Amino acid sequence: MDISGRKADHLDLTAKADVGFRRTTLFECVEFVHNSLPEMDFNQLDLSTTLLGKPIRAPIVIAAMTGGTERAKKINEGICSVAEEMGLGFGLGSQRPMLLDASTTSSYQMRSVAPNALILGNIGGVQAAQLTVQAVCRLAHDVGADALCVHLNPAMELIQLEGDRDFRGVLDKIEELVGEATVPVVVKETGSGISLDVACRLHARGVRHVDVSGAGGTSWVAVETERLPLSRRTLGETFREWGIPTAASVAFCRRFPFETVIATGGIATGLDVAKAISLGATAAGIARPILIAHEQGGVPAVRAYLERTIAELRTAMLLVQARNLGELSLRARLIHAPLSEWLRLSV
Repeated sequence: MDISGRKADHLDLTAKADVGFRRTTLFECVEFVHNSLPEMDFNQLDLSTTLLGKPIRAPIVIAAMTGGTERAKKINEGICSVAEEMGLGFGLGSQRPMLLDASTTSSYQMRSVAPNALILGNIGGVQAAQLTVQAVCRLAHDVGADALCVHLNPAMELIQLEGDRDFRGVLDKIEELVGEATVPVVVKETGSGISLDVACRLHARGVRHVDVSGAGGTSWVAVETERLPLSRRTLGETFREWGIPTAASVAFCRRFPFETVIATGGIATGLDVAKAISLGATAAGIARPILIAHEQGGVPAVRAYLERTIAELRTAMLLVQARNLGELSLRARLIHAPLSEWLRLSV
């Protein structure tokens, strides 16, 4: 199947199929201490922050969506227009189709609907390793992206019949990009999380921005398994639950002085966002719930979902007496098992 067909499959499966992890993010293991005397005005709480050099009004990124087809373009335009309206970040899907067919570029060009929004470009680590720094930077430049995500997805690729099998050279290319790219480089997983060891290796190579994209949300192993004939699904079924829970991955990355830690992977509510920030995240990424909202109700449903999520985050902040995100990150919380077991790991 060509890459456009694969992107169409991804949209259909993530929106409609049973491709979520059966395990959880482990954010349920994080418990805030309630404050019944907050002495603050709900409407005066400050949710704003600066992400990758750009101000956003709440710590939320609409995580890597799609691209490469006319349908993807319409989805991107609708959702990205909400990001512009609400002052949030927006992540494009993999720009690999642009390398194969220049006519797909328009499906990633969102500045006409979002002249001011934080927009993140996206290319796979294996593809980046095969390109010059200039060619990788051109992907970001051609779509007006403020930063470029280099995604890591070995588990997904190994299940995909047409997927990559050689992952050599990715870390060296990431180091080269960090040193020479004209935009910030974000190293991003795709549903399996960043381990303590990988966080250590990335930081040692100069990486300053990561997106953990941990286990607990969409299982891309499950997505690729669903694309296979029934007779070829055994490997995917074996590794469907593979990965590091998002909450653990955020805490691992926070042990290193990264400038940015984005908590993506199973974030569904504003309370999840608050817990991610309490563990050290700079912002949270949300993907599948927003795609589903768009499929079911278009732009109004996306806006309603995000408004509710922001209201939930604001509620959590008031109930722990946090006037801003900095104070939220300092508030007392309990860490229960099994997350506490994960956090005992060391390099």
